[in-house]
Amino acid sequence: MSEHPLHRLAAQVGLARDWVDANNRAQQVSDAVLRDILEALGHPAGDDAAIDASLRAVEQANDSQHLPPLLTADSGQPLALHHYFAAAAQVQCVLEDGSNLQTSLDAEARLPGTLPVGYHRLTIDNRTFTLAVAPPRCHALEDVVEQPPARCWGLSVQLYSLRRPGDGGYGDCQALEELARSAAERGADALAISPMHTLSAFDQSHYSPYSPSSRLLLNALYASPAMLFGEREVRQAIQTCGLEQMLEGLAHEPLVDWPLAAQARWKLLEALYQQFSSTDHPLRADFDSFRANAGEHLEHHCRFEVLQAEAVSEGIGADWRQWPQAWRDPYDPEVEAIANSYPARVEFHAFCQWLAERSLQRAQDAARGNGMRIGLIADLAVGADGAGSQAWSRQDELLAELQVGAPPDILNRAGQNWGICAFSPEGLKRNGYRAFIEMLRANLAHAGGLRIDHVMGLRRLWLIPRGAKPSEGAYLQYPLDDLLRLLALESHRHQAIILGEDLGTVPEGLRERLADKAVLGMRVLPFEQTAPGRFKPLLDWPDNALATTGTHDLAPLAGWLTARDIDWHHRLQLIDQPTEMHWRDERKQESEGLRRTLIDNYGRLDGDPALIDAAIRYVGHTRAPLVLLPLEDLLGCDEQPNLPGTTSGHPNWQRRFAVPAAELLDNEDAIRRLELLAQAREQAWERDR
Repeated sequence: MSEHPLHRLAAQVGLARDWVDANNRAQQVSDAVLRDILEALGHPAGDDAAIDASLRAVEQANDSQHLPPLLTADSGQPLALHHYFAAAAQVQCVLEDGSNLQTSLDAEARLPGTLPVGYHRLTIDNRTFTLAVAPPRCHALEDVVEQPPARCWGLSVQLYSLRRPGDGGYGDCQALEELARSAAERGADALAISPMHTLSAFDQSHYSPYSPSSRLLLNALYASPAMLFGEREVRQAIQTCGLEQMLEGLAHEPLVDWPLAAQARWKLLEALYQQFSSTDHPLRADFDSFRANAGEHLEHHCRFEVLQAEAVSEGIGADWRQWPQAWRDPYDPEVEAIANSYPARVEFHAFCQWLAERSLQRAQDAARGNGMRIGLIADLAVGADGAGSQAWSRQDELLAELQVGAPPDILNRAGQNWGICAFSPEGLKRNGYRAFIEMLRANLAHAGGLRIDHVMGLRRLWLIPRGAKPSEGAYLQYPLDDLLRLLALESHRHQAIILGEDLGTVPEGLRERLADKAVLGMRVLPFEQTAPGRFKPLLDWPDNALATTGTHDLAPLAGWLTARDIDWHHRLQLIDQPTEMHWRDERKQESEGLRRTLIDNYGRLDGDPALIDAAIRYVGHTRAPLVLLPLEDLLGCDEQPNLPGTTSGHPNWQRRFAVPAAELLDNEDAIRRLELLAQAREQAWERDR
């Protein structure tokens, strides 16, 4: 019996009909869901005629003679090109450095593996394409340390949670620089931060750092103008717009009031821009140079911000998918005409990006300049808001009609919808992976490392049509080989390590593939149990993953030990009584098991603070090349930054530390724990070298 055309079409575009759930049970996507997702992928499948037409179009696009604009290859390895060219064909190469090279395909139409690492233009039989030649692996910690094995350590922090005098209600790059200097002085190699992607300038009630408008630009609210202009010029702008009292009040709040803080910061930025643009400012040349070098993606974003403000003022709404047809196309003459009508508005948004970029650059320079071997580790969200500027400017490469999430599992029986959109595998190939490469470059520009959220997305993502339930989704496959090669190449060019958040359901074999490319996985202490209360011996932790005591989605150790996270679920009525009792019983087993494990390794422990000390030593003694310690665990906090599954009731992405960033590490607990961690790392290096 032949395969149904609908199922054949799904298979051709990488949409999985069959999958295995978290309970290891076989599941199958319904035909109705397949049709909806195929439609959103750009392959109409409403009836047999539409399916046949879509099949023909896909098969034509996948034809072996169709040469993509970019191919990837491994350095030193021949590349098979028999699908596209004849044997012994002549090859003209323009290498990335501008030099020319001539070679030929061999008798099996393979390109010799002699080209250097980089992006090169190749012409064969009058057809030209780009070849990205990747190193064998990403830049690794072994390349950073003087004497392997790497046994580095660092801290992780939610940027907004930092505090400094006069900060206006949340942490910014100036507070980050202060913490970076302090951590570097104490021997830290890295400082991992929450995502700095730009959010919607229109809607300040949506402030999750993992739901950005674009992953190509920075959140201008994190800019620290005083780092460029000096305190006097900033004070003058604050006085000009009458913000003294508001900023002073926000600075003393225990939680970030994002709508109010953002409103105040945008007013300040506008006042600074007026000062900047009305004078012959000494930094004007640097700004002009930044804007010219940033190119198209900055210009598109600035135009998007202006268009969005116009659309809202005209009652059309902020979502570009509802705008007039001409406004939906970044290259439409009408879009250019509107931008030309409001040059100062467009320039203002470029000015904000310049401030943010230079502020972040200074923080990274401070980290490296004070001795960190890695410096800042940026965080890359798995997707972007379908209504945002990245989806608008790269419509053929992002799937704005589909949302990323997770299928139903043990913890989330309804599944999850994260409300963000992902790349189109076909669109990436059609456009020579432009959107993926520019995203990597933007996020590696001022960082010594990059954490990739939900790194499983390099291989597959659970995609859900807009308006559908999370259960009404399917897995879409991604070109893992190409993406890993490009990741290794950009990591190599930027001399930056790559971390992959591989928590949850990980496809078989993916961790091994990532390890081969020196992408560090993540091992989190509360998850490293073979059964409730049975923690893995520290020498059983792998040497190809970082180790940490927690993440932003978990209760810190102090809260985990006292079941603070379960208390929150109870308070918000997120779980029924049987589930709550089961969770509490299991947590009791787990906390007692952790206590036993730590006593076995370090002897008697009196109280939870001593247990946290021992837990930090424990991860420090593992074979992990890098240990990242969340500031919450360093300071013994019991509340977590984010409670997954909630959008209200819990102060997600709002908690702040009470002490200024410059003094955070002077806390008695912090001093002791940093010493314990540094000692444990040194002992692990002595043991393993």
